[in-house]
Amino acid sequence: MTIRMRAPELTGRRWLGTGGRDITLADLRGKVVLLDFWTFCCINCLHVLDELRPLEEKYSDVLVIIGVHSPKFEFERTPEAVEAAVERYEVEHPVLDDPNLTTWQAYTARAWPTLAVIDPEGYVAANLSGEGHGAGLAVLIEELIAEHDAKGTLHRGDGPYVPPAEPESELKFPGKALALPGGGYLVSDSGHHRLVEFAPDGETIRRVIGTGERGLVDGGPDLAQLSEPQGLALLPDGVRAAAGYDVVVADTVNHALRGLRLDDGSLTTVAGTGDQYKIGAADNRTFGQGVDPGWYDGPADAVKLSSPWDVEWSDALGAVLVAMAGNHTLWTFDPAAARIAHFAGTMNEGLEDGAPDDAWFAQTSGITIDSQGRAWFVDSETSSLRYLQSGPAAGTSDTAFEISTAVGEGLFDFGFRDGLAAEARFQHPLGITVLPDESIAVADTYNGAVRRYDPETAEVSTLAQGLAEPSDLLVVPAESAEEPVHLLVVESAAHRLTRVAIPAHAQQVSGPAQTTSRPPTEIAAGTLHLAIGFEAPTGQKLDDRWGDPTWLQISSTPAELLVGGSGAAEGLARTLTIAPDVPDGVLHISARAAACDGDPVTGELPDHAACHLYQQDWGIPVHVDGAGADSLTLDLRGV
Repeated sequence: MTIRMRAPELTGRRWLGTGGRDITLADLRGKVVLLDFWTFCCINCLHVLDELRPLEEKYSDVLVIIGVHSPKFEFERTPEAVEAAVERYEVEHPVLDDPNLTTWQAYTARAWPTLAVIDPEGYVAANLSGEGHGAGLAVLIEELIAEHDAKGTLHRGDGPYVPPAEPESELKFPGKALALPGGGYLVSDSGHHRLVEFAPDGETIRRVIGTGERGLVDGGPDLAQLSEPQGLALLPDGVRAAAGYDVVVADTVNHALRGLRLDDGSLTTVAGTGDQYKIGAADNRTFGQGVDPGWYDGPADAVKLSSPWDVEWSDALGAVLVAMAGNHTLWTFDPAAARIAHFAGTMNEGLEDGAPDDAWFAQTSGITIDSQGRAWFVDSETSSLRYLQSGPAAGTSDTAFEISTAVGEGLFDFGFRDGLAAEARFQHPLGITVLPDESIAVADTYNGAVRRYDPETAEVSTLAQGLAEPSDLLVVPAESAEEPVHLLVVESAAHRLTRVAIPAHAQQVSGPAQTTSRPPTEIAAGTLHLAIGFEAPTGQKLDDRWGDPTWLQISSTPAELLVGGSGAAEGLARTLTIAPDVPDGVLHISARAAACDGDPVTGELPDHAACHLYQQDWGIPVHVDGAGADSLTLDLRGV
């Protein structure tokens, strides 16, 4: 017998996209309702927004999507920030602002993103975690439509969404800026899906590149289309001549790199297929064959990418270093050879230093190169400043690379604190540049500040405050010895470029360090039975032709929390041993399952079946208590 659970009511601070009206589940009776629990810092949540757009359009008369914004960072709790995020990411459905995670807890969500489907009678029909559920959701929606059409409980017609007025500005949520060789600046006008070239004053527009419509179209400035472009990298002269273009553009939501020719403003797709990178045959990975993922190194137009966010030329690598925020990795792109390679990162989200193939990243969002060839970068989800340096490999003539962390602790530690690096805190930084004295300036986005890290003293100070989500920085040299050096700040949420003078000494500002305050899960010490629920969508089956197609990796912070059961292995169940003397910590759980389209009659898998990877990372705060649970069940895909 299947026990049907009545969907909990939707409770939060306020509603957006409803014309000022509150919505109840009773108002939505007769519709298929899809709740999308998201937070705007999360790249996986942004992927889901794009996955849901086709469903939203196809089933507009029967499907109502409700975004439930459940924040991770403190900044994401502010009403203005939520409003800006809904506008920035073109969310065209109602959004419930849930700053205290009230509805999040009612639906027992434990990860971003989480999806819940409610049938037309008000019962929960499915719970899903992570991204990549588009095809399965389409099947489930069709089933619910057929069932409730037959029962007479399906009501067709418009949903409750009321679009807000469209603001007018020359820029809309600009992302990154690039100083051009002949003077002036190129800015990725992310919200308008285009590039804008400014004169040296940073105010006069010289030209616009792109139609302003979201798309992936090559061609001249009046024909080309982009989708939320971000990073910009100027190539060295020799490389520009060999490649046939001047600037590499991270076309983030198109999952592509574009090449821009400055003389005529034409754009060409130079890396990526336009589809999002996931584990599959195209990237030379195997699944169900142990845990070694393999690393792609090949033609740039033959591999799927995942939300490239920033790009920077590196002489040490002889290539463009690409921050692949969507799967927490760094890649290298050789424009002259038209080749791209996965360079660093295991695809696990977190903060782990070491060799490129061991390191963990968390949405790398800004890169800069200092005079010594070190690549400095900010990982937004760990609020960290890190760097990549090279040196001779021991006993060989090869070059070895090492990733290190200057500032930052982990996924749930952030704040606004100056001082020694060990105690200093940022909050979701997105931009970075090198100052004339070789110190590092950080666009500390969610703190609305520009911060400075001094590598000589390992100290952090504050240069400027009161900015609206700064996302990138450029040094503007002084025009005379009497004039100060300025920073050109891309003030994203204010839709403008702002000049900030670099003071003679850093302004000292300190505040409390913070930790994400998600309610912890109460567990008992000793044996903890972990199970990941997964049910393949109708028409798919687990691909077990080459072994177990499921995989689970588990670790903890602190490491002492887990006495047994950590590590990676096949299967979606694990028995863990929890230490009795560690009262609080975080369980890091990563799960994957591969399912393929089966024959609609026999269910058998054909030789060339289309396959789908379902994956999700959880970081679950736990409190160890004698009365806590001895089991933990999570849904990768549960119906």
